[in-house]
Amino acid sequence: MVKHVVLFKLKDEVPADQKMEVMKKFKAAIEALPQVIPGIISSEVGFNANPNETWHICINSVFESMEALQAYTPHPAHKAAGALLKDVRESRACVDYIVEN
Repeated sequence: MVKHVVLFKLKDEVPADQKMEVMKKFKAAIEALPQVIPGIISSEVGFNANPNETWHICINSVFESMEALQAYTPHPAHKAAGALLKDVRESRACVDYIVEN
């Protein structure tokens, strides 16, 4: 299995209500992907509750394999979800690691 952890920071100049609206749409889109894209075991999106931290959104997903993760990246449903953040995203960080059983 592969864990896929992604963090997003949104632009400071985006109003808080607009950020939350986009974040909710993004969460719904990402969490719907396991029903659409083969190889995703689970996908959870969380919003940072700590105002002293930099990142706004965390995706925590589990994939069957690295090949499944690589097939996910160009999938049209994944690209559509990512496009929801296009105008408000400042930066992204990602770690993919193998889960040993």
